[in-house]
Formats: sequence, structure tokens, C-alpha cells
Amino acid sequence: MVITIDQNLRLELTAEKHAEGLFQALNSSRQQLSEFLPWVPNMQSVDDFIAYIKNCELFYQQRMEVSFVIIFNEQAVGRIGLHYLNLLNENAAIGYWLTESAQGKGIMIRSCKALINYGFKKLGLHRIEIKVAISNLKSQAIPKKLGFQVEGVLRQAEKVNGEFLDLVLYSMIKEECEYGV
Repeated sequence: MVITIDQNLRLELTAEKHAEGLFQALNSSRQQLSEFLPWVPNMQSVDDFIAYIKNCELFYQQRMEVSFVIIFNEQAVGRIGLHYLNLLNENAAIGYWLTESAQGKGIMIRSCKALINYGFKKLGLHRIEIKVAISNLKSQAIPKKLGFQVEGVLRQAEKVNGEFLDLVLYSMIKEECEYGV
């Protein structure tokens, strides 16, 4: 499955063919990404990504998540997905990461909008959440620009680099979405 955003940007369903590109993308921004993503130290080789992608494919088959590789100018520059997919309660949480070199180009905002539309239209979701470390101001700008509402702070909710981080919980209800739904 491919979600085309424009001539330079698309989302491709995560598949084993992306392992090398994702590993290179991660390596290009490893230090920055490891500050807020607990899984970064576990990705030390292309084989690590292959094993991870196999889990993503299994979760997709089980309808537990749907994740995409962000392709910009024919290069993998990050990932985005709907995780913790709960079709009974019609909700999910967006997770995302982007290489340093791809930041500041509107890629993540456009990718999130496409994914949000997919979630509300194709999956029939009613609610989408985004959780962001309280100290990750760049990442917090995304849900704010997208019109998500702050619900509160999840205290010490994620362990990264041996420390527990507080997460800001943002949410959007389908009726609040102002772009394309």
C-alpha cells in the first residue's frame, strides 16, 4: 500500500525492502533520535531492522498497527504509523520519527495529515492520540500545528536511556479534524 502525498513525498507500507534505507536513515540521525526513542540502541544492523519489520508486518496482519516508511525524493527519511490500533474502540496512537536532514520541510505535518485521513476515513477511527516527551519541543509542534488538543501529562510514562520521561498526551476526535475527512 502506498499513500502518495505529492510528487516528492509518499508513505509506503513498511516492508522488508525498506530495511537498508531505514538503517541508513537512522544512522544519519542516531544521536538526535536516541534522545527520545527507546528502541534506537537496539537497531545496530540491517538485520535488526529486518527482524523489527517482520514484527511490523505481523502486527499489520493482526490489525494491531499500520506503519509506513516516509519516502522523500526517493529516500527513506523516517517512519510513521498508527500504533495500539483498537478497532473495537475506534482509536489509535500516531508514532513518528524523521531524520535530521529531512526536518523543517513540512514532511512530518503532511505525512501526519495523510495518516490521520487514512485512520479516520479508511479505518473508521473516532480518536487518534499522539504522545510526546515533555522536553521534545520540536515533536510537540506537530500535534499543535495539526489541531490536536492537550489532554494532560502522563508522568514518567516512557523509559529512555535509563530515565523515565513525562509525556504530553494530545488527541483529536474525528469531528475536530479540519483537513480532508
